[in-house]
Amino acid sequence: MEAVSLSLRETDSGGSFDWHTAPARQFVITLSGTLDFVTREDKHFTLDSSRLLLAEDTAGGGHSWRLLGQEPWRRIYVVLAPGAKVCFTPKDQP
Repeated sequence: MEAVSLSLRETDSGGSFDWHTAPARQFVITLSGTLDFVTREDKHFTLDSSRLLLAEDTAGGGHSWRLLGQEPWRRIYVVLAPGAKVCFTPKDQP
């Protein structure tokens, strides 16, 4: 898959982010920490290092999250090139 950028971010324990859209179609790879993640379609799930998130909600109501536990959320954002084909099928969907 073609990517246009990769960035690393960290959020201290107790962090959260109210309703927002993804800034670009991207993979979010969690390295540490656990999120309580909610979409506007009321899909509610836990996001941690066992899951790879494909964020495609670049328009509309978006999603929100809050960090659970004492561990910081460390993650990698991989922004996909426009029109990039995702070459895998999810095992389960939240």
